[in-house]
Amino acid sequence: MSLPKREMEELRPWVERTVKKVLGFSEPTVITAALHCLGKGMDKRKTIDQLRPILDDSAGSFVERLFESLEESRHIRSSKGAGEKNRKRDLKDVFGDDADMGGIKELPQDATAPKRKRTPRFEEVEEPEVIPGPPPESPGMLTKMQIKQMMETATRQIEERKKQLSFSSSVSRLLSNSSCPPAVGSLSIHPSQAATFMNDAIEKARKAAELQARISSQLAMKPVPNWCSHLKCSIQGFQTDRQTTVDATGKEVELTHRMPTLKANIRAVKREQFRQQLKEKPGEDLESTSYFDQRVNITPAQRARKGFKFHEQGRFEKIAQRIRTKAQLEKLQTEIAQAAKKTGIQASTKLALITPKKELGDGEVPHVEWWDSYIVPTNFEVMEFFGVTNLVEHPAQICAPVDTDKTVTLGVYLTKKEQKKLRRQTRREAQKELQERVRLGLMPPPEPKVRISNLMRVLGTEAVQDPTKVEAHVRAQMAKRQKAHEDANAARKLTAEQRKEKKIKKIKEDLTHGVHIAVYRIRNLHNPSKKFKVEANANQLYLTGTVVLHRDVNTVVVEGGPKSQKKFKRLMMNRIKWQERNTKREDPDFDDETKRNNKCYLIWEGTAKERSFGDMKFKQCPTENMAREHFKKHGTEHYWDLALSQSVLEGTDD
Repeated sequence: MSLPKREMEELRPWVERTVKKVLGFSEPTVITAALHCLGKGMDKRKTIDQLRPILDDSAGSFVERLFESLEESRHIRSSKGAGEKNRKRDLKDVFGDDADMGGIKELPQDATAPKRKRTPRFEEVEEPEVIPGPPPESPGMLTKMQIKQMMETATRQIEERKKQLSFSSSVSRLLSNSSCPPAVGSLSIHPSQAATFMNDAIEKARKAAELQARISSQLAMKPVPNWCSHLKCSIQGFQTDRQTTVDATGKEVELTHRMPTLKANIRAVKREQFRQQLKEKPGEDLESTSYFDQRVNITPAQRARKGFKFHEQGRFEKIAQRIRTKAQLEKLQTEIAQAAKKTGIQASTKLALITPKKELGDGEVPHVEWWDSYIVPTNFEVMEFFGVTNLVEHPAQICAPVDTDKTVTLGVYLTKKEQKKLRRQTRREAQKELQERVRLGLMPPPEPKVRISNLMRVLGTEAVQDPTKVEAHVRAQMAKRQKAHEDANAARKLTAEQRKEKKIKKIKEDLTHGVHIAVYRIRNLHNPSKKFKVEANANQLYLTGTVVLHRDVNTVVVEGGPKSQKKFKRLMMNRIKWQERNTKREDPDFDDETKRNNKCYLIWEGTAKERSFGDMKFKQCPTENMAREHFKKHGTEHYWDLALSQSVLEGTDD
């Protein structure tokens, strides 16, 4: 049987707790699937089948706990509903069937009693005779000791009230016996009236004590947990025969009438209370400080209410008139400025504005020109400059070693289709020239180009008369054309020396605009294989330079063109594996850690005007001074300083 939506919402917290117990965390997918199964009214077996794709092996245990939680929630709801039904029986058990309860009325139990009239929802309901129902929750049971203390307090208040009444009666007797004016005597209370008031108060106190004793005796036999707050109200006040509620001392008390209230009214009251708290809070916080000044009024931050603000009559007319006047003035100023610019008055006017008043006499030379007087202080000492003339030295301009400002023009490359078209045009022009020479008789006409395929079409009847002779003639012609083609190719073919020169020319680059230089540092270069690779590739790429061998600072300097430098850089940084060990003839002084961490570093790249070294050579330098002297002979000691400083920095980092 499917469950209603309200019951499903009540079951959601139970399902969430069950999922958290089984899985260890909350999973919305599992919660939704479980609620769906419960809402459809499935049994355990169907629920396990539905949840098995999500929970796998733990589906059985989860469904068992889920149905246990379902039974527990239903049991709690049923017990809660039974408690609410027995609430009227608890009232009857507490107060009994006595009619004399201090003005308290009970509802009729028989079916013939008239029903109570229903009142509208928003009308005030006044039921002073009916005891209000107990609250849904109570902090705890009222013990016998608390009831005893309440009764003692009520008795003490009654005694104090008696003393006050007796004191007021004695004062009234004294006032009546004394010789006072009639106006004062008329205000005193008659002794008979005072006695009547006192008797009424004593009677009320006696009834209150009886009511308290009856309540305490019944509570001692049957404890009721939810009646603590109601007993306090019953002890503190009761109703008289005149339908007025009085407390234990005899004073009239106004009971709080319960009536329904709209949500809008509740929100308005809460909003007003919140605003009142905001108004009071800053004052309390500020007054506690030593810097608070009571003379300063503090206004709370409130949003100003916007009201209707009507413009005064004629306001926009005044604004329009002001704008028109301003536009006319600007137009007039523009015309005056244009006229002054044409006549030359404008420049002289500006000079007159910034030129200071002349204070020197005729023929006197000022210490400072007037245009410098704004930035130079007035009271400064006159400085004498010696050796300063009015001549300006212009240093000789030196051209840059490499002129890189020239515009580089890119060549025009034809497509394949354009290349074929150009080749056809060239061949056609050459053929036309041959035809013109033949037409003019400058050369004999060429023999017909005969092949085996066009033999019958070219020779015709001759091929039919003697086919063997014609075939031999055709083959001889084909061999002649083949030989002419091969001779032309052989004539164009380059010799070995020419090919070598062409290859060298292709590799060598133009260094008239500058030489590209690169400096490398290698930690260990004692491997003969790696030394050979460096030297051989440098010679093949026509690079010059030097290699200095020193512990941890093996420096390689290469000079050449940009293309060769690019290939050599790829060799040093990528192609050569510096960490692998290829031979056993390496230097034994180097430890395994140095060999394992062997690496090549690019120290510097740049250009120079010309080469500093010759062919690539190796130089063994045991000391740093010797290595620096080797570079100093070629004017490049800064290469060594740069490599050595980087090696020192790397050592500090390690």
